[in-house]
Amino acid sequence: MERWPWPSGGAWLLVAARALLQLLRADLRLGRPLLAALALLAALDWLCQRLLPPPAALAVLAAAGWIALSRLARPPRLPVATRAVLITGCDSGFGKETAKKLDSMGFTVLATVLELNSPGALELRACCSARLKLLQMDLTKPADISRVLEFTKAHTTNTGLWGLVNNAGYNEVVADVELSPVAMFRTCMEVNFFGVLELTKGLLPLLRHSRGRIVTVGSPAGDMPYPCLAAYGTSKAAVVLLMDTFSCELVPWGVKVSVVQPGCFKTGSVTNVDEWEQRKELLLANLPQDLLQVYGKDYIEHLHRQFLHSLSMALPDLSPVVDAIIDALLAAEPRRRYFPGRGLGLMYFIHYYLPESLRRRFLQAFFINHRLPRALQPGHPGPTSAQGPNPSPGSSPVVAR
Repeated sequence: MERWPWPSGGAWLLVAARALLQLLRADLRLGRPLLAALALLAALDWLCQRLLPPPAALAVLAAAGWIALSRLARPPRLPVATRAVLITGCDSGFGKETAKKLDSMGFTVLATVLELNSPGALELRACCSARLKLLQMDLTKPADISRVLEFTKAHTTNTGLWGLVNNAGYNEVVADVELSPVAMFRTCMEVNFFGVLELTKGLLPLLRHSRGRIVTVGSPAGDMPYPCLAAYGTSKAAVVLLMDTFSCELVPWGVKVSVVQPGCFKTGSVTNVDEWEQRKELLLANLPQDLLQVYGKDYIEHLHRQFLHSLSMALPDLSPVVDAIIDALLAAEPRRRYFPGRGLGLMYFIHYYLPESLRRRFLQAFFINHRLPRALQPGHPGPTSAQGPNPSPGSSPVVAR
């Protein structure tokens, strides 16, 4: 039986009034974080009623509710006004959805695509305003980057360039490092690191002048040793370290740098199963015979099935990533890191705080669980049959950026 419902009720009225005001101002969202905070406040209310006198309980509950709503509130945002933003990789996925959202908010959007007649480019033309400009760019081609730099300088004379969103990324192979041609590592580095480096350096004079923002889409694979994603992961690790360096060096200029590390979402590259099948067949066709004998075709087929299974669990709603990019562009004090996606908090906790053996097992269970290579299976020749260095596997053509 409650002894003093009024002080408790008064605290809840205060919390409810502030929550309603924040919702009306769009400073707060209905969702799991808010529901979790309310559940914790209810538990605190129950505890306070049994341990504290009424005045103290009222003060504790009201203060806890105020702090919780303050933490859940969106940080102050800058007005859109006439801000211009360049976004790379708008053919599909995060880039396309971010371009559409920024255009609807009133931004001047410069959206780069690999092909001007791709389905994503045609969709942007059809649904966006005349402010949005489509630019063709392949990040592996310096001439394309130079053309985009010149266009951006010429078309942001009046507005200035407020933000650069380095979204374009590429992965060509899912396989053990030993099975992955070095050429594929170079391709990932060309797109995910060197192309980003060249474009960002070229736009720095504009961004320094506007005291603007740099937002780069990274990947948890750049922080953790995801099985079979070494080529992609090392390129993402390199670009994140580059952005951290920019973040330190650009402080005197007022340029803020953020990295978005999304979980697994259903972007164009994730849903294109046929393309991953072609890449697997290309890998098998170019694999040296000695490696194929040691690992076995069944081993690579197993990796491929495990990878496709993990992609089938990808999240279809891309809005958490789009919201993170927009916050990094407009928040008065943007975060250095954003982690949109389900389960990322648990993954990073395991990665940083649990023993290495548990980290490895978790990533294998979550992503790809290896089977024994052919040479290590009972009844097969041992792995010492191959002598000397392996011949260099053939490289495969780049499919998309």
